[in-house]
Amino acid sequence: MMTVDPLVGIAHMLAHPFLRSAFGAGTCIALAAGLVGYVVVLRGQVFSGDALSHVAFTGALAALAFGIDLRVGLYGGCIAVAIVMAVLGRRANADDTVIGSVFAWVLGLGALFLSIFTTSRSGTGGVGANAGVNVLFGSIFGLSSSQAFTDAMVALVIVVVFVAIGRPLLFVSLDQAVASARGVPVRALGYAFFILLGITAGVATQAVGALLLLGLLAAPAGASQRLTARPFVALWLSAGIAVASMWIGLTLAYLVPRMPPSFGIVGVATGAYLAAFVVTSARERWGSRPTARSARTLELPVRQPRHGGLGAS
Repeated sequence: MMTVDPLVGIAHMLAHPFLRSAFGAGTCIALAAGLVGYVVVLRGQVFSGDALSHVAFTGALAALAFGIDLRVGLYGGCIAVAIVMAVLGRRANADDTVIGSVFAWVLGLGALFLSIFTTSRSGTGGVGANAGVNVLFGSIFGLSSSQAFTDAMVALVIVVVFVAIGRPLLFVSLDQAVASARGVPVRALGYAFFILLGITAGVATQAVGALLLLGLLAAPAGASQRLTARPFVALWLSAGIAVASMWIGLTLAYLVPRMPPSFGIVGVATGAYLAAFVVTSARERWGSRPTARSARTLELPVRQPRHGGLGAS
């Protein structure tokens, strides 16, 4: 019986330039989405991720309607609306009322820009229509090498900034009152988090699309939160699940030509969450599930910002 060496198969797959670009950019994007997404779930602000996914589409439509680079509208719209939500929220922590109001306003703008786009000269061409579809459903296989490099660099900047502020940000997310009492800049961290979330939404939209963005943000984080009660372990486990989902999803899309890569990526991430649900349900049935640690037990060195990175011991 003839066998195929997996390493040979991987080498053959990565011989395609578009796949190398997809894996390179996708890995960095998934890492950023896994880290930021964990804090989104921890803070109970998944709705904000859903709102920003629609902002990504609206921003892209605005760029197409006015004939500018699609990524200008994509990033600009997500960052601007994320800041607006932070400003309107209490202590830069947007609640459902704020997010819902902004959500409705953004959808209204989306309808306006869609009308402009479809009636303008740029909206009558196939290129513009394809660009709009790609924003909705993702186009990671269609990224050029320069686009992939840019997206990878943006995602890595997100990761670096997140690592720098991660410990106090987790502290604030777990117990805002205690963090404020200990001198943690709660409002500044709230603004920083929403800006990171806005940039992450913009860059992740190009991988999985605006409609499926929430899956990449929430599913790995939800799975990791179910599997462990240790915040720092769960944080990096979320990032690992997101990266693994990206790799497996891209591989499946390559092996099954009719499968869109965005479906494969989000499908694997959702499968990971369902598997975690089954495991934890069984654990709860046969034994008690450990409760999440409070911020008081984390012993975070918030009084010394120079040690605020996630790499600090």
